[in-house]
Amino acid sequence: MSFARVVVPEVLDGLAANDPQAQRSRRDLQRVHRVMGTRGTVLRALRALPIRRSSTRPLQVLELGAGDGSLMLGVARALQGEWPTVALTLLDLQNLLSPATLSGYAAVGWHAVAQVGDVLTWAAREDADYLPQGVPRWDLIVANLFLHHFQSPQLTALLTAAAARSENFFACEPRRAALALAGSHLIGALGVNAVTREDAVLSVRAGFRGNELSAVWPANTPGSTPEWTLSEYSAGLFSHCLLATRAPSAQPDSR
Repeated sequence: MSFARVVVPEVLDGLAANDPQAQRSRRDLQRVHRVMGTRGTVLRALRALPIRRSSTRPLQVLELGAGDGSLMLGVARALQGEWPTVALTLLDLQNLLSPATLSGYAAVGWHAVAQVGDVLTWAAREDADYLPQGVPRWDLIVANLFLHHFQSPQLTALLTAAAARSENFFACEPRRAALALAGSHLIGALGVNAVTREDAVLSVRAGFRGNELSAVWPANTPGSTPEWTLSEYSAGLFSHCLLATRAPSAQPDSR
């Protein structure tokens, strides 16, 4: 069964950061990520990337819609010893990073900072305010269960900006499919609250399938050497992913 993509505002997005229901829902999301195997999905994708090592600066990584930063912290812990030093920027409308989460990043050699802002404002900026000083592009931009919040024109603007500002991009989103939709209606069995139960269904209905994300990514110029290698695929039972890697010939010679 296939059904059209429908995007409506999710309940959690309309709640204040200190609202008890919002706080509970964010804890619920950590449990949902474990059931979905999101950390493993992200890890497999990131380990497949041709990460460039530099002796002069850390890897510059940006997470869009980072929330409380707990998912990427799990990824950072799993990558300890595999990646060089990482400077992680967590962009979100609210600063939800706890001191414990920041300490967790520091313990594995990642320097994490919160950046409060609207990702659509970030996408619309023509200057380099959202890039670290002296860095031409982010080494990696990540989005986890975030892109599905956006209507098609917003999604186009967001992915166009990500393509212009990154060497690698990875997104893990809800899969828009009958099995995932059925699972979203049963999520209450995990003990999650009403906000999470309602948002789970909305997320699946706004999710992706097939090559919908690749179709939005800026196209390679016909007749030229492809600038990007794209892989769009299903992961597990409930996730849909896009992995984009800039071709070496399109990357700066010196980092």
